[in-house]
Amino acid sequence: MIIIPHKAKQILLFTVKVLIVLAAFYFIYDQLAKNDQLEWVKFVSLFEKKWTIGGVLFLLIFSILNRLLEILKWQNLVTYIQSISLWQATKEVLGALTLGIFTPNGLGEYAGKAIFYEKSKTKKIVFLNLICNGIQMLFTIVFGLFGLLYFNAEFNVIRLKSIVFIFGLLLVLVLGSFFLRGFTIKGYSLEKLAHKINQIPKKIHRKNILFGLGRYLVFSHQYYFLFLAFDVHLPYLILMSAITSVYFIASSLPSFQFVDFAVKGGVAVYFFGLLGINEWIVIFITSLMWFLNVVVPVVIGSFFVMNFKLK
Repeated sequence: MIIIPHKAKQILLFTVKVLIVLAAFYFIYDQLAKNDQLEWVKFVSLFEKKWTIGGVLFLLIFSILNRLLEILKWQNLVTYIQSISLWQATKEVLGALTLGIFTPNGLGEYAGKAIFYEKSKTKKIVFLNLICNGIQMLFTIVFGLFGLLYFNAEFNVIRLKSIVFIFGLLLVLVLGSFFLRGFTIKGYSLEKLAHKINQIPKKIHRKNILFGLGRYLVFSHQYYFLFLAFDVHLPYLILMSAITSVYFIASSLPSFQFVDFAVKGGVAVYFFGLLGINEWIVIFITSLMWFLNVVVPVVIGSFFVMNFKLK
């Protein structure tokens, strides 16, 4: 067995941290500087006309609340194995977000949170992170399906056959999960997963659901108020159904965090285009959402990555 000197470990860890931070910043710069859809002259001109100190603070409060709810959600779940402070939960969430920015669908976040704990707790941390992200995805699917149905009733973007197919597929998945719950793959089964989930106290689950619901309502309404700020005045239910549909469809597509706004932007342009909203306004708002809710937290998370000490 090869023993790596302590000094060499420190140098290696420092190199890895610098590479992660540089990669994160490069991906952000690449998307902001080289994306042809971002017409900066129009954006700056529109921003200068619309911005107010109160409006900027209002949007920042939404972004802060969005991440705070995610941090509280994680802090609540981790109490199942140990208690951590709000500050520690903040370091873990934002540090993991930085690591996950260049991995498919943010999978790097699982490893990002696990490295803050002893190796013996890795499986439990990954499991808790699965529950943390799972409740968020559940709300995205539920609100997204209802929003898509409402939007479709107004604009008929999806054929009846497709709707029947989607719900038929969901029914098959639900029934399949029930009948195959005991089916085991490498020692894992849905029945064992359900048992592990039930081992977590109900109090923790209830808080997880409330934090997840709150976070979904926060970032979806931040999107809504941005449209109002740019003089897009449409009925609340129509605009919100389009927003929930965009998040639902975009979340179903495989993507990286650093191109998340491009994926959401493409879907958003189609849906909001049906509402008669100017394409570049949609791209601007989607990019601004990405900047406020991904770029800014990643910049803060980079500080935590650089100060990370391996356990």
